[in-house]
Amino acid sequence: MDTLIETNGVRLCVERFGDPADTPILLVGNTMLTWPDDLCARLAAQRRFLLRYDLRDTGRSTSADPDAPDYTLRDLVTDAAGVLDAHDLPRAHVAGFGVGGWTAQLLALDHPARVATLTLIATRPTAPGPADPDLPEHAPELMAHFGNRPAVDWTDRTSVVAFMLEHARHLAGPAFDESEARQNIERVHDRTPAAPDPGKAHRANQMATVFAALDSGPRWRERLGGVTAPTLVIHGEDDPFFPLGNARALAAEIPAAELLVLPGTGNELPRRTWDDVVPALLHHTGRA
Repeated sequence: MDTLIETNGVRLCVERFGDPADTPILLVGNTMLTWPDDLCARLAAQRRFLLRYDLRDTGRSTSADPDAPDYTLRDLVTDAAGVLDAHDLPRAHVAGFGVGGWTAQLLALDHPARVATLTLIATRPTAPGPADPDLPEHAPELMAHFGNRPAVDWTDRTSVVAFMLEHARHLAGPAFDESEARQNIERVHDRTPAAPDPGKAHRANQMATVFAALDSGPRWRERLGGVTAPTLVIHGEDDPFFPLGNARALAAEIPAAELLVLPGTGNELPRRTWDDVVPALLHHTGRA
């Protein structure tokens, strides 16, 4: 069951899996459903205590204006630390997916005592906006899709789900599982509360457009050599959003980081990858 906590001046919706006496892992994604129920259950069955939560402007957490957020990326880092505080955890293993990977990197850099190990999945070492010249940008085909997406009625569930399913298809690798993606999209949609402007609510909840408008503060790529937490980088071989070169850069610039490449996988964490991802996470979080 999920619960609301108060931290950093906002309400965040948090869900727990497993025994609080077991090894704690903080999961940072977009919504808490970035981390599927069954994946969390598999990890919890192996003596891991998992915390997943909705970032601001997603799910049941505090909503603002996703087109003009009144907080920064560093506020999201403070929120993550606040989730640990609310559960009396001075330290935890931290895993960040996608844009949650930015929060995870900064938590490890700015609050190193809080991070036992770091896992970065489908992310990159630079903030929103143009990538550094040595990093691969979003795939041209994906950008063409972004520029020519069909119209969507954000007040109509069927229209939103169809729109987001096509979005997920373009982010996925060649082995896209439409049924699995649809199920997750419908759950994310249905957890979005009624709002005066449901269009804004759904854009923030399902597309993370808020990050494009977010003040990310100073660069941190040049600080990655200072990450002290043992780090595992997991990345899809066919990720069109953050192509694989971004993961290679993270693994090269974070001391002693390990890289796990998922064949045939895009910017996603589908069930078919879990037989690789779960053992890797268990081994990694068992090191410290």
